Formats: sequence, C-alpha cells, structure tokens
Amino acid sequence: MSVLPQIDGREAIAELSRFRTTFYGCLSARADAFFELADALLCADGPTRTPVELSLLAEHQRGYGSLYGALNHGRLDANALRDLLASLPLPRFDGRIVLTVDVSPWLRSDAACSPDRLFCLVHGRNGRSSDHVVPGWPYSFVAVLTPDRTSWTQVLDAIRLGPADDAAAVTAGQLRAVVERLVAAGQWQCGDRNILVVMDAGYDVMRLAWVLRDLPVELVGRLRSDRVLRRPAPSLKEYAQSYPQGGRPPRHGKEFSLARPASWPEPSVVTVNGTARYGKAEARAWDRLHPRLQQRSAWIGHESELPVIEGTLIRLNVDHLPGDRDAPPVWLWSSTTGATHDDVDFVWSCYLRRFDLEHTFRLFKQSLGWTRPRLRNPQAADRWTWLVIAAHTQLRLAAPLAVERRKPWEKTTRPGETLTPTRVRRGFRHIRPHLACPARAPKPSRPGPGRPPGTRNRRPATRYDVGKTLKRPATLTERDRRG
Repeated sequence: MSVLPQIDGREAIAELSRFRTTFYGCLSARADAFFELADALLCADGPTRTPVELSLLAEHQRGYGSLYGALNHGRLDANALRDLLASLPLPRFDGRIVLTVDVSPWLRSDAACSPDRLFCLVHGRNGRSSDHVVPGWPYSFVAVLTPDRTSWTQVLDAIRLGPADDAAAVTAGQLRAVVERLVAAGQWQCGDRNILVVMDAGYDVMRLAWVLRDLPVELVGRLRSDRVLRRPAPSLKEYAQSYPQGGRPPRHGKEFSLARPASWPEPSVVTVNGTARYGKAEARAWDRLHPRLQQRSAWIGHESELPVIEGTLIRLNVDHLPGDRDAPPVWLWSSTTGATHDDVDFVWSCYLRRFDLEHTFRLFKQSLGWTRPRLRNPQAADRWTWLVIAAHTQLRLAAPLAVERRKPWEKTTRPGETLTPTRVRRGFRHIRPHLACPARAPKPSRPGPGRPPGTRNRRPATRYDVGKTLKRPATLTERDRRG
C-alpha cells in the first residue's frame, strides 16, 4: 500500500523532511553518526535493548564505535532544537494550548563512577509502603497534551536536575523559557486564552503561579487532601460590623481545611457531568482561596511582605476509576479567579489528560530504550535524551503517513483513529525513503590502536557520592546563622 494515502500526505512528508533537515543543522560534531543513530532508533523492529544493536541495522552505515563517539563527544545545540520543537504545529483544546510538566528518572544504581546522581523516588506496586529511593538522573519534561484520549504528546523540553539545583526554581525557569519560545514562535498571540499548565501534587503550584505571574499562563495543580487554605479577607465594612472595637484588619479570612467539611462554605460553582470512564463527575469550586504563607523554606528569601496568592479551589468527585476501583476525591487549585461553569469543567478535564505523559515515558523507556545505555557521563545522557525526543517527534509527524501493520494478535485500529506510536514506528522504515536524509555517506577508516594487549588501566575512574551538594536554610534563624 502507498505511504501517501491522502492528498495531504505530501504536506506531511514536507513537514517531516523540514524537521529532519533542521534537526541535522542542530548537530555539529559527529553530526552524521548522530543522525544515523536517530534513524536506526526509528527503524528498529522491536524495543531497543542496547544502543550497540542499532549499529547492525541497515539504516546505520557506520561502525558501532561511531555510535558511542557521537554520544560521548558529539555536540548538539539544545536551544536550537527547543526552538524547532516550539515552531511545529501544536495540538490544542478548542484553540488553547495545554502544557504539562513532570519528572521521570533515569535510574543508575550501579554507576558509582557517574557524577551528578540524585536519590530518585520509585513508586512500588503495593502502595506507598513499598516506595523506595534509587540513585539516578531525574529529568524534568514539559509536553503539550492532546484533547483526544490517545498516548500521543509533544515533548518540548527536557532538563536534567543536578545536585545543586532547586527543583522549584528549575521548573519555573523551564516553564518560563517554554512559554517565551511559544510566544516568539507565534503559537500564542495577544487576545488568545492563556496557556494552561497542569501538574501533579509534587509541585508547589502556588509559588509557581507567583513566580510566573507576568506570563500568559494559568497554572493548575493537585493539592494534598490535608492542606489548609484561607478564605478571602473580609471587607472593611464587614470587619467593622464584626469588630466594632476596631483594630488592624486581617489579611486572611477563615480557615478552609480540605479534610474538614464543616469548614467549607457553599461553593460558588457546582457542575455535574457524565463520563464514559469515570461515571458521574461532580465538581465543586470555591473562589479566591489562598494559602497563608510563612517566611520559611521556599519563601525564606522573600524580602517584602509575603503575597496573597488567590485562586480557585476545585473538588472533583467521580463514581469510580477504570476497573470499578474506588475513587477518592481530587483537590485542584487554579491560579485564576472568577471561574465559570465551563472553566471548571475545562480545568478538571485537562488535568485528567495529564496522565497521557505517563504513556510517553513508558514509550521512551520500554520501546525507544531511553534508559538502556550505560553511559558514564551525564552530558552524554543529555544527548541521548534529546535524540529520543527528536525520534519521538518524527514519529508524531509521521503518524498521518503510517499504514496499519498490526500483528495477528493485536486489535485493529478503528477508522479515523490515529495509530499508536509503536505502530507508527513499525512502519517508519517504509516512510524513510521518501524523506530528506542530510547525513553524508561514511568514509572508510581504520579503528584506533586502543590499549595494548596485556596492559592494565592505570587511571581508575573517580567515584562520586549520591545526593544534594547544597543544603538551603529552612528557617530565618538558620539563614542568619550562616551569615
């Protein structure tokens, strides 16, 4: 069957060829070997077990030594690649861009000679009691979500967290850079709705909302069920009626404890919707709720008066989870106020789409072999990470061109649905001859002499400790003591 099933297939081939040519321009040292490695990763028949096996494919015309040479000594302009990813056509929710941010670890428990490793939390299969920490390299990803229930996302950025990094500061800088690139690429213009950013409970969504308040973004994050927020402060007239003796007006209202329903006032918005996967979904929203901040931890360096960060609190309750499992209520906080019924439904529906990024992580690790290479240098791991992101982007651009090549025991894709990334990869070898291939042909060469036989390595590798190298003060007393 032809790889051009529709008329717009030519446009898809032109867009994919433009991406490949520009991606090749982001490479400098060992560009040809790096580009061939990406093609071999895309044309492999099954999951990538080890990168050296990719050198045996027909798409990789060079020797296996060039593969590791490109990863260890190649040069890749990450900023230029970020600009390229931001310029591609993006999926939208009724014309609105929805981003998500999350961290996925590259576990390296046995790499004592690899620097910059941190303790990464690994969730167990038997609940929170089986969680444990494993040394590795954590990477923070920012991706664009799709409105449909698919396993496709578009990764825009990836940053490795180092031992001296503040995760909140790195996330804020990463989101700021991504949003500014989207604005510069014309993806967002004046008059458009703000870019929505959804995140899980591991992020301080309220601090991020304060740091990014000058950008056209709306932040939505999940809150723990034991959080305590504050209602809006009473007006001067209400305060005078309640306290006729006078005094300083308060900055915060009464407590709103997520664990105590008695402290909840009447919600400002209530919506009820029917869903196919979760049954009835009921959402209640309270306007202008904010945390009572204290000058410690993340706010210890704040010089002026601590701000009042108001937003919309949403309580989502569904009948059941997939598989008829019990569904505890989910608390969400949005950085905007005055939300309507449509805004509340849009926020919680976009938050549920956040879990599509987990499918992307599973594709990276199980199919594309993101965490398979045993690289010692973290900079080499960064290059391999960007290669996997570039390969995944090519799969997304090639989805309109792919033809169903399912195995006999696999389900048939319904008409009109997009193929999964794994099935698109299965047919990429047949699409590649129609695409631009800027890599040059290899030149004949001889392998280096290497270490003389019978000699021992006289320069043993340095071993590095695991964990943070910079401890930040948690209280004002500790900060003043350090001077």
